[in-house]
Parts: sequence; structure tokens; C-alpha cells
Amino acid sequence: MRTICLLLCVAGAKGSDGVDSIFAPLTDGRSPGLAVLMLKHGQVLFERGYGVRDLRTLSPIDEKTNFRLASVTKQFTATAIMLLVRDGKLRYDEKLTGVFPDFPGYGRTITIRHLLTHTSGLPDYEDLMGQGWPATHQIQGREVLDLLKRQPGGKFAAGTRWAYSNSGYVVLGLMVAKVSGVPFERFLHDRIFARLGMQHTLAYVSAENVVPDRAFGHTGLTETDQSSTSATLGDGGVYSNLEDLRKWDQALQRNLLLSRREMRAALTPAKLADGSMPRWPLEPGDENLDPGQPVAYGFGWFLDPYKGHQRMWHYGSTVGFGTAIERFPQEGVTIIVLCNRTDLDPAKLALQAADAVLAKHSLSQARVAAAVEHPHH
Repeated sequence: MRTICLLLCVAGAKGSDGVDSIFAPLTDGRSPGLAVLMLKHGQVLFERGYGVRDLRTLSPIDEKTNFRLASVTKQFTATAIMLLVRDGKLRYDEKLTGVFPDFPGYGRTITIRHLLTHTSGLPDYEDLMGQGWPATHQIQGREVLDLLKRQPGGKFAAGTRWAYSNSGYVVLGLMVAKVSGVPFERFLHDRIFARLGMQHTLAYVSAENVVPDRAFGHTGLTETDQSSTSATLGDGGVYSNLEDLRKWDQALQRNLLLSRREMRAALTPAKLADGSMPRWPLEPGDENLDPGQPVAYGFGWFLDPYKGHQRMWHYGSTVGFGTAIERFPQEGVTIIVLCNRTDLDPAKLALQAADAVLAKHSLSQARVAAAVEHPHH
């Protein structure tokens, strides 16, 4: 065991300068920036902030800086649903109309599983807002539901196609609130964040709570922190930081909230009703990362491998922010990149960091194998 520890520790120490060289040139002490965390079996390999939280105070970004997670929020929304399923208050095969009886007829074929896996066919609420939505009015979750109720049907029959759906996750957040009897943000706090010691993580509700050590989003050097779609919660409303996300990673690694058996459904790629693997839509779009190609998605996680490594991952993008979390469970490696500027690509950066640490993992494994095979050399 001592040999293994020494090899891993030396590999990690030698790699920190190399990882820093990926991120350090991207910003400076007077510009918005990013925060980076690399973990191996829960231990910090690399953790650093670059740039500033905002251009008014020039406060530096560090491990306590809270970023809007955007769609990385979806794994928390999915976990909330899974906790209610465990409580016996919801079922994955329960229909949308079972929770919201006044939803129109097309909701009778949409299940909670469809919503979790982006196979519901719900229309995109951003499209439904259209040109007439006042830029100064932030749409609320309940208003999203009202827009969906006014539609004659979905984009496709539930279970027949796959299309990334913010609408679906807004609806899931509303379901959590209705079934639990407490606001969605309170459920997340009580059942997830507080239990894991994520003391500064929250679903942000304007005028109701305050984001501590808050990073503000930017486009270039212009603050672009909020838009008309920034107030919905289930699809992207959580703020968090490296310190708390390390605790979230440990909870996933150790099954602190949900057992391995209970997590199995979340980590099983969805299939369509005919048993086939879903594909990204053919039409290009902001939410369409790989048009026409196969897509593996569970509950709040993409699940396709990377260079032969098993992987669970998610990206997030919203006005002023970009985020990425990459987890490689077999290697025990996690990389998190949080940006408060839109000209950086956190997904690409996270995979550059992953390449560095996974290569060192493979080298360390080879050295350990050699040390075991030839103990006296």
C-alpha cells in the first residue's frame, strides 16, 4: 500500500504545474475567470481560482466562490425526485397528469421517467416565450407550467425520441414542491445540501435568499448575470462552489443519500419505447451538442464513455456562466470547472484536465503493477 501511495502522490505533485498551465493564461487579476477542482478518491489533486468574482470589487475567485451551476443543477433535481420515490411519494412510471391533474391530454402519456431522461417531448418553454416576453420579467416555474398547459401537444410522442428539455426539469422541480409540500429550494436545502454539509449551496430565489461569495456572470467585460429565463429552479437555479461540490462528489462516491441499488436507475442510459438507443436531434441548436449521434442519458447525468473510461458528466450554460462536471467512477477521478464568463469552454477545459490526470492514473497503475510483479527492483 505504501508503494501505491507514493506513486500516486508523486504523480499528482508533478502534475499540478501542468494543470495550472491549462488555466492560468485564460484570465488575470482584473477579469472574470473560473474555479477548478480535481479530485481522486475524494482527495484534492488540484484546486485553484483564477480571475475575479465581479468587476466592481475585484474580489478574487477561490474555493468558496459561488457560481450559478446552470444545467449541472439537473442532477440535484433528479436526486430530489429519487428521494421522493424512495419515500413512496412518487413512482417513475407515474404520469404527469397524476401530479398535475389539470394538465392537458398529452400529459397522460408522459411519465416521470420520461421527464428525467429527456424523452417527454414537452415543448421548450424558451420557444414558447417568443418575442413578446418582456425582457425585464423573469419567468417563474409556475408560468412555465401554464405555458405548457396551453399547448395542444408535445414535440413528439413521449418515449419515441430524445430532445434535451429544460421544460421537463422545471416541471420536475414543481413536482417536488407539490408532492413534498415545501418549496423546491427548501426541499433541496433540507434533504440534500444541509445533510451533506453543503452550507453555501442553494437554489437562488430573488428577494428570498442571498448567494454568499457570489460570482457574477459576464460576457466579455460586461456583466450579464441575469436574463428573463434565470429564475426557474429545477433546470438550472442552483449556486454552489468547489468546497461544497467536493462534498457532493463524496456523497456520490459513498452513496450517502441514495444506496447503490437506488442509484442504479439514474446511471442506466435511457432507451426509447422501441428498445433502441436515443440520438441527439438532427436539427442544430444551442442545446444540441452532437446532432444525429447516439446519446446516453440517465437521471440528470450524461453517461457516455471518454477514451475508453466510464464516465458520468454534465455541462451547464446560461447567461454569463459556463460549468462542467466530469466523473470517472472506476478511476475515482472528478474534475469540476466553473466559469463566470462566456468566452471560455468549461467542457473542453475539463477534458484537457481529465487527459492529464487519467494519463497519470494509467502510468501509476503500470508502475504499481511492475512494483508488485518485481518487488525487489
